[in-house]
Amino acid sequence: MAEISAGLVKELREMTGLGMMECKKALAEAGGDLKKAEELLRIKSGAKAGKAAGRVAAEGIIGAYLSADAKLGALVELNCETDFVAKNDDFVAFAQELARLVAEKDPADFSEVEGKRQSLVQKIGENITIRRSARIQTQAKLAQYVHNGKIGVLVDYDGDDAAGRDVAMHVSFAKPAFMTRAEVPAEVVERERGILAARAKESGKPEAIVAKMVEGGLNKFLGEQTLLGQPFIKDDKQTIEKMLAAKKTRLLGYRFLVVGEGIEKKATDFAAEVKSMVKN
Repeated sequence: MAEISAGLVKELREMTGLGMMECKKALAEAGGDLKKAEELLRIKSGAKAGKAAGRVAAEGIIGAYLSADAKLGALVELNCETDFVAKNDDFVAFAQELARLVAEKDPADFSEVEGKRQSLVQKIGENITIRRSARIQTQAKLAQYVHNGKIGVLVDYDGDDAAGRDVAMHVSFAKPAFMTRAEVPAEVVERERGILAARAKESGKPEAIVAKMVEGGLNKFLGEQTLLGQPFIKDDKQTIEKMLAAKKTRLLGYRFLVVGEGIEKKATDFAAEVKSMVKN
């Protein structure tokens, strides 16, 4: 049997929201394969699909820049080791400087500011890394929203300014993986269909009912995964698509960055917890 590490159990728990023991058993059944274990839990427990954007596991800040005419914008993720440093004035100022650099020059790398980064490391005493950036230049308009310095959003739209800002705020909350259903890869759709089919068959209902359950579940999944299909956070009785239509606004695109997305921290306390669980 493959060794099930504490880190693997933790990652599956964060992906599914289920308990440690359930996650450990699923990993054991799947031979340590994280993807297969997630599928097993989703079939047996109805857990929702994991969202990588929700697994924040590093410190830092999102630097943001928006031009005066709202046609050029950029976001930069600047990481550090502690949340204390993430609030340091020099650190914050450097993040904002990086965002302006990305917007105005769109550099291939950050060699131009490497000297400043190293100086800041020496001054603050923590490792500081420039992880990634996002940039949009448009002929329409951009709305920008930064939530607590940890989530930065740029929305490219044509129409009502309030609607553009609302969409940016919604994205920071919902973190949609895709904008439209057409953008969802076929393999993602088929994987979800397979999970839904396996779950529906366990209900023991007639085949015709099972087919309807699968299609209904798939429609719900696609609505959750796509920005236009998601319920609007300010009015969950209408989707983003319907809200934009009512405001005569067209969504052209969006980008967002979440501090620490996909980066894992060491969790010694969690490891001890899992070890004690295994002994029992």
